[in-house]
Amino acid sequence: MQAAGGAAGHRAEHVRAAAMSSGGSGGLPLRNGHTGWREPAMEQMIFVNLPVKDLDAAKGFWTELGYSFNPQFTDENAACLVFSDTIYAMLLTEPFFKTFTKKEIADASASTETIIALSAESRARVDELADKALAAGGTPAYEPQEYGDAMYSRSFQDLDHHIWEVVWMDVEKMQEQGAAQG
Repeated sequence: MQAAGGAAGHRAEHVRAAAMSSGGSGGLPLRNGHTGWREPAMEQMIFVNLPVKDLDAAKGFWTELGYSFNPQFTDENAACLVFSDTIYAMLLTEPFFKTFTKKEIADASASTETIIALSAESRARVDELADKALAAGGTPAYEPQEYGDAMYSRSFQDLDHHIWEVVWMDVEKMQEQGAAQG
């Protein structure tokens, strides 16, 4: 799976191949000044790259939460965690992750490098995912948050202390509440 161009080529090949495997043509939406956004050749995708200390343990954690991995882009250095057709997390062993940056890897147990939020279709799904994460060895990050009857979230830290937030929103209620306030 190693592509020409070393580690950077390897990661680019992971991303390119994942984009193509989900039906994309490789195009991205472009801003069209006066007329707004033009139709993209494919839906925009996101690949979050995260360093992990133990790739097998990280894969086991996410499997316990009910997620899967794209085996085409998973090897001894990386695992492609699939959240949806357009959202992926590339779990990279720390030595492999270091090949993509000249900066030090943040110690997520001592500092926060990011908070990644995932949407859920219901309050019950928020609780289900957070409870599964805690049962699989994750730890609570913050207390559950409620914003009236329109939004609910819970958060957890994975085995490498990355913070994940699971959020449910009733968009119509939020819009109604915003209109009533404004």
